[in-house]
Amino acid sequence: MPERRRTRSLPGSLRALRTPADPGFWRSPVRGARFTAVLGVVLLVGLTLLFVTGLLSYAAYNPDLNRVNDKTPGRGLLGFYLFSWPTGPHWLYRLTQGLHVTVGIVLVPVLFAKLWSVVPRLFALPPARSVGHALERISLLLLVGGALFQFLTGLLNIQLDYLFPGSFYTLHFYGAWVFLAGFVTHTALKAPQAVRVLRNGVPRGERDTLAAPDPLPATLSRRGALAMVGAGSLLLLITSAGRSFDGPLRRIALLTPRGGTDPGPGPNAFQINKTAAAVRITPADTGERWRLTVRGPAGEFRFSRAELLAMDQHTAALPIACVEGWSTSDQQWRGVRLADLAALAGYPDRPPGVFVESLQRSGSFRKAALRDNQVRDGRSLLALEVNGAPLSPDHGYPARIIVPAAPGVLNTKWVETLTFGEL
Repeated sequence: MPERRRTRSLPGSLRALRTPADPGFWRSPVRGARFTAVLGVVLLVGLTLLFVTGLLSYAAYNPDLNRVNDKTPGRGLLGFYLFSWPTGPHWLYRLTQGLHVTVGIVLVPVLFAKLWSVVPRLFALPPARSVGHALERISLLLLVGGALFQFLTGLLNIQLDYLFPGSFYTLHFYGAWVFLAGFVTHTALKAPQAVRVLRNGVPRGERDTLAAPDPLPATLSRRGALAMVGAGSLLLLITSAGRSFDGPLRRIALLTPRGGTDPGPGPNAFQINKTAAAVRITPADTGERWRLTVRGPAGEFRFSRAELLAMDQHTAALPIACVEGWSTSDQQWRGVRLADLAALAGYPDRPPGVFVESLQRSGSFRKAALRDNQVRDGRSLLALEVNGAPLSPDHGYPARIIVPAAPGVLNTKWVETLTFGEL
């Protein structure tokens, strides 16, 4: 009997000494090739959409136009795809950036489920059994590290929590390309296998290398686990997507800074990022002494707000859409066309781009450049009013830029100077 007791206790002792490199360490019955393949296909579609809309967001800033717009100096060949960002449709940036942020939030449960499903592979020994296996492991490290970095910085940016060192734009841009290298390599290596498993399952005679060799009793099926991941994504969608819409959806967007109810009543009651107080804009800066300076070949001109209001006024229905993914519905802006101000500056026929400077003295995008096609669009205004009322201080009083399809940071508030010409 004593001999038999020692024999029976041995497997339990060995299990207690197992390390993550031992396949028997991982005992969940949910893990398996098909479970991982389903999550992988969802991520393949979602992450591709994220990367494309992220590149579009970067292009919308027109970083090749002027150094003040370029937040990623030294990008070199990584900016090969840049193009002149259009002004139509006027909701273009609202759509592309809203998709980028919403899809990123919704994919969080899928990403963590996928990482959980393959975590045994991260500890597998030996580290590389062949050249192909080494490439797979390297791509996996780039993919996992890049994905976690991109999602973390993106989520912090949405919440306006800049806890990371350096500029978000720079970190997120270069991080995206590092992630893409791992993503493309890993997809090329694993996509054929994932498709085969989804179609036919694990072939007979082959071992499911993701399944636990000694699983615990099941408390949840793989379909149930996938349903839980889907429910988590749906919950995130419901509680975040409304930051890009008005009405009931915005009121339940509880996980985003621009969700919830509108910020007060009245014509100026729509979302903002920066208040006048936050950037130290005072009534003295925007009062009777304020003047707009317009420069160009015809000289330098200074206009009071009353003089600007005496010019031909035009109206444009445009949203504000920001890199954090939130946006407003179309607001009714009224003011002077940028093209008309360009004509006063000496460009009556074909207005060029414009360099915009704000009263704001510190912080990102207090200066910005707009392309010639943005200046020429008849909906591009130096706005003086919104929804039938003067701009509030937080919305840029005494004057702000509003341009169709442009990121919110290029719709400069508290405008002080417009310089038309080559940028």
